[in-house]
Amino acid sequence: MEFLDEKIEQYALAHSQPESEVLKKLNRETYAKILMPRMLSGHMQGNLLSMLSKMIQPKHILEIGTYTGYSAICLVQGLQNEGKLHTIDINEELEKMVRSFFNEAGLTDKIDYHIGNALKIIPHLNETFDLVFIDADKKNYTAYYDLVFDKVRSGGYIIADNVLWSGKVLDAKDKMDADTKAIDFFNKKVHSDNRVEHMLLPVRDGLMIARKK
Repeated sequence: MEFLDEKIEQYALAHSQPESEVLKKLNRETYAKILMPRMLSGHMQGNLLSMLSKMIQPKHILEIGTYTGYSAICLVQGLQNEGKLHTIDINEELEKMVRSFFNEAGLTDKIDYHIGNALKIIPHLNETFDLVFIDADKKNYTAYYDLVFDKVRSGGYIIADNVLWSGKVLDAKDKMDADTKAIDFFNKKVHSDNRVEHMLLPVRDGLMIARKK
């Protein structure tokens, strides 16, 4: 998604907190070695996730969709001293790389990394979460939202990535593919949910931010 003039975006990045050396390395290796590197949160969104986490100061974070671990490393920056981040991904082929970067970042004691189907793992997590970040398969966004909602404390946050889906959410209904329909349905569901306050933030590919009342 190209919302900003490239020069404006570069100016914004130049006047924002720089990436850590670990994140720079993770960014490079993801683009060099991994399929679909655009799935990486990246510098701008990573900064935002880190800042939001620091504002919320969560004790327990749940991330659904680890990919190569960039967003997890950003989110963990706001954790309380005794806090923990649970992150779930179904792609076991990335496990070695992800664990190596968590270790390099010195975060192995802060992160519980689960490999498997999130729909099966989440019911067994006996935590009350302050912050949930959804960034996995789009067809299950609504299922993830419903599954985690009662596990989020009052005043806690659910953030979902890719909710603009490269602008495809603006397509006519009969032109939408299955993933776009799932994202559009999710956005409408959150918008009509009177249990939350929410906003759709047009940063990168769109973030839905919902605060549980």
